[in-house]
Amino acid sequence: GSGQGSGSAQARTVTGDAAQTQYGAVQVRITVSGGKITKAEAVQAPKGGQSDRITSNAVPRLNQAAVTAGNAEIDAVSGATYTSAGYRQSLQSALDKAGG
Repeated sequence: GSGQGSGSAQARTVTGDAAQTQYGAVQVRITVSGGKITKAEAVQAPKGGQSDRITSNAVPRLNQAAVTAGNAEIDAVSGATYTSAGYRQSLQSALDKAGG
């Protein structure tokens, strides 16, 4: 058998509840390791027409902000107010689940 890793904090992936916005649902999945967000991604975001462009611009920045901030207190991406608000809401719900 292999030995135990030294204090290996188990990485957990948690999906937040989908948050409804004026343009569609936003749902965030985070990976938490050692109490920190190591990865964040939107598994659902507004699609179609102008939403596509806004989403493809905003989501990577929101993902990055979530990892940097380590919580849901992230700034809205300008021009993507609704998506940002929905992202924060879903992110908070994922953090609540991860925190236990």
